[in-house]
Amino acid sequence: MALSLTIAAGCTHRSYTAKAPAQPPLEQPSSPGATAPSAIAGGYVEEGVASWYGVPFDGHRTSDGEIYNMHQFTAAHRTLPFGSIVSVTNLDNGKRTDVRINDRGPFVADRVIDLSLSAAEAIGMVGPGTAKVRLEMVRGPANPQTGFFGVQVGAFETQTSAELLRDRLEARYTPVAIATYYSPKGKFYRVRVGRFSTEDAARQFARQLHSSDQFTTFVVRLDD
Repeated sequence: MALSLTIAAGCTHRSYTAKAPAQPPLEQPSSPGATAPSAIAGGYVEEGVASWYGVPFDGHRTSDGEIYNMHQFTAAHRTLPFGSIVSVTNLDNGKRTDVRINDRGPFVADRVIDLSLSAAEAIGMVGPGTAKVRLEMVRGPANPQTGFFGVQVGAFETQTSAELLRDRLEARYTPVAIATYYSPKGKFYRVRVGRFSTEDAARQFARQLHSSDQFTTFVVRLDD
């Protein structure tokens, strides 16, 4: 934990009740209150709401550098390592499918995973747009909650706005960084604070940021 001060964080636990369209909107704030993922004897388990994404993201580059194909069985997750294979079970109908994590998201309130179109079809959630799901690690690191994690506190369409927030935060916290994201709807600048070696530590800091500064927060894996 290379942070000079403690600050309030926001979303360690979430209620996962957001409504998702077929093409998810750009980043929206998350709200506190839901079940955090756990790494137990049987492996990684997480429950929450899944959404799915297709056009206009199809054919664009994902966060791991490959081209997104909505007809493959892939998904976006904020913290699981790229290449992880995750079993997704629709808790409403019992249908299950496996997906490979190759993208980052969803950055929308109260969702845990964004599925490709084909994956969403496999578990019967294309029409509703969202479904309550259980995620279980099929193949990946022994402990997916280790690595390097930060807390995202804002996303802006202009670099100037992101730099203003970064400069304000740097007076109290370190490190503070801006990550550029190329969306089908334009370029975004994401402001992230901290660098932690466990997801739990990042979540604790996120709660601090939320309570002290009222930031909406997302814990993210720092892939760089």
